[in-house]
Amino acid sequence: MRIGILSDTHDHIENTRRALEILRREGVERLFHCGDVTSPEVVALFEGWDVLFVRGNLDRLEALEPAVVALGRQPFLGDELTTTLAGRRIALLHGDDTARLQQRIASGEFDYVFHGHTHRRRDERVGRTRVINPGALGGVRHESRSFCILDLQTDELRFIEVEE
Repeated sequence: MRIGILSDTHDHIENTRRALEILRREGVERLFHCGDVTSPEVVALFEGWDVLFVRGNLDRLEALEPAVVALGRQPFLGDELTTTLAGRRIALLHGDDTARLQQRIASGEFDYVFHGHTHRRRDERVGRTRVINPGALGGVRHESRSFCILDLQTDELRFIEVEE
């Protein structure tokens, strides 16, 4: 199973649209958004996708929750989500609470911890846990505009840059 990991879209409709086009072409089955969506217009782009969202430090629930519900999703998932997919334990959080992020990584409970917030790509193993930050598709602090695709069967991770 191939999944897409995105974060920090920060109102950037065009970059989000470009990323979703690539993810569709690549045959990705599920998406994880690590927070800082920031606008209902960006949420609406995820219509038709199997996507899980967590709240980032700039996400305001009163603005975003109706858009998430309109997609047919349960209300915004809060600050953190844990799930099992293809036999892999996954924690999804934004990462602005560094103590919580470090605790999830150090716990050894998860095969993967996905986070955003820093706008910097990360692919690191800490014990048995692989820590992944896809980078950012929007916002002001960034190396490049990126997201990633992870194959849960082979553990292959690929970062993909979006040209502006």
